[in-house]
Amino acid sequence: PVMEGKGLLFKIYADIDCFDLELDTKNVDEFVRTVKILEPTFGGVNLEDISAPRCIEIEERLISQLDIPVFHDDQHGTAIVVLAGLTNALKLVDKMLSTSRIVVNGAGAAGIAVTKLLLASGAKQIVVCDRAGVLFPGRDANMNAAKQWSAENTNPDQTTGSVSDAIRGADVFVGVSSAGALRQADVVSMNHDAIVFALANPEPEIQPEDVSENVRIMATGRSDYPNQVNNVLCFPGLFRGVLDVRASRINDEMKLAAAHAIAGVIDPNDLHPDYIIPSV
Repeated sequence: PVMEGKGLLFKIYADIDCFDLELDTKNVDEFVRTVKILEPTFGGVNLEDISAPRCIEIEERLISQLDIPVFHDDQHGTAIVVLAGLTNALKLVDKMLSTSRIVVNGAGAAGIAVTKLLLASGAKQIVVCDRAGVLFPGRDANMNAAKQWSAENTNPDQTTGSVSDAIRGADVFVGVSSAGALRQADVVSMNHDAIVFALANPEPEIQPEDVSENVRIMATGRSDYPNQVNNVLCFPGLFRGVLDVRASRINDEMKLAAAHAIAGVIDPNDLHPDYIIPSV
């Protein structure tokens, strides 16, 4: 009961009353029309468990048609918490987001949202990979509109090949893909003081026990390892804020503010490779 669980988290952490609605359709027009008809009942809409690229179109259309905030947690909640953790991780290794080489593995909803938020925060060197390898302008295999946007707005050096090719010399790896997508040899080839966020659940792209000594900071999506990147750090408080100010939509400035607020929960003096992100 994921949706009921989310409802409890909204109530426990932000005192927001909500209830879950499961829609028995995979038709984008039906979905958008249904939510639009229901709009007068709600103060905001949190979308959950909709596959890419359908979820991106649904969210964009609802944002343009509704006068209440619409938020797809699997996309933007992930991106906000990743940016929060990465902000603190980069402080620890004394690197800057703007000059760090970043590989995002996974070009679904979460991967594209992470990429967009990192760009909005000042990252300039991002390479995005999917199952078919690096996204680059002119690639034809396994593409959609979201991947096309990513190909045109990332990868300034026109890298091609596999994730193993892209990760050589990289400072940061963000995995929102599948278990075992990263090999030990891949992380060995990263830059010194590397940062690895292996967020596939329940099995990460690479197990923390298997990373090499040049990986300074490791994060996963799991609670049994340090540095759990968990969306619950974001979505209750974010909605509390937008509801309190009666915002009609959630913009990039709010997402960036939320990421910096989460990062700021940890005193800079308390930062540690095993403590870059606050616990729930």
